[in-house]
Order: sequence, then structure tokens, then C-alpha cells
Amino acid sequence: MEPKALIFDCDGTLIDSMPIHWRAWDIACKRNGIEFTEERHYAMGGVPSVKILQMLKEEQGLDIDPAEVSRQKEEAYIPLMSEAKLIEPIAAIAREARGKIPMAVATGGRTKYIKPLLEGVGVLGWFGAVVTADDVENHKPAPDTFLKAAALLGVPPEECRAYEDTDIGMEAILAAGMEAVDVRQIPGVLLP
Repeated sequence: MEPKALIFDCDGTLIDSMPIHWRAWDIACKRNGIEFTEERHYAMGGVPSVKILQMLKEEQGLDIDPAEVSRQKEEAYIPLMSEAKLIEPIAAIAREARGKIPMAVATGGRTKYIKPLLEGVGVLGWFGAVVTADDVENHKPAPDTFLKAAALLGVPPEECRAYEDTDIGMEAILAAGMEAVDVRQIPGVLLP
């Protein structure tokens, strides 16, 4: 298929920010006595932090406020954002398509962090739409984030190619009826 639009997940797909997120998670979880492994962190990529914390609270019988711990995680993340870099093999795809076909970002991150992150690596202006966890009710693995990105670009989902780095994200793309590209299979993409 020759796609009519490209849609990219952000963290771990377009931008190498997952190790930075892990450092912030580790700080917040240790502070609050929460068990959360690095491996599970990567497996939960694309799921909003409040949802992850609610899950951990229930699993571990914790007396925590998921929204407050999420705020602490975000607070720890902000000073680390400047360390983020593009994942070059994926950035090269976007760079080549820039100005030729519509592109969007579809992420489980929050708008107040994703837009500065994209701006910080110099690519925010490449995308006609940026859809975050703040823009949809049902998050990945539901298809909503990708479907909204396609709608904002004005391209039918079946004519979109989407890029992801997690099983949850791949499930969301396939549920949206889009062509899915697992960036973990692309040479040169260094992921855990």
C-alpha cells in the first residue's frame, strides 16, 4: 500500500524518551513504595501514567493517590526532557515524507509534555495533528488515538500507515484498520 498519511507514536518510536520516562518513574515509585519494574514500564508504553498507577494500586493494595503520584512522576520528568533525542531511522522516514503527505503524532502522553518534547527536538512543525491522551477517552490499546489522528488529517484510516514501538500500540493501530509498522523490527532502532 502507498499510504496517504503517516502517523507516529512519540515516546520510543519517534523520540528516544522512554529511558528518561523510566528514570522519572523510578524516582516517583521509590518515593511512594510502589513496585514497578523497568521491563513492565516498557511493556506499558502508550498507557497514561494515571491508568498505570491505578492498576499498580489495585495489584499491590497500595494507599496512594494515582493522580498525585503521576504528578510527581511528571515533575521528575520535566528537567530530563532536554536529554531526549530523535530516533533517527524513524525521524528519517518523517523527514522524507515532510511536505509530501500529511503526518500526525498519536501518543499516550499528555499534551503539556508532548508538544514541548516535539518542539525541543525540532519536529513539532512537521505534523498536521498531534493527538494525546488528553484528546481521547479510550487510550491504547483502543484505536481512538490513531482514529482521531487520521480524522484530523482528513485521511481514511485504511489509507494510513502508523508506527509504534509497543505491543499495546500495535494492537491499537490494527484495531484502527491501519497498516502497522513495528519500529522494533527496523534496523538501527535501538530499543530495550
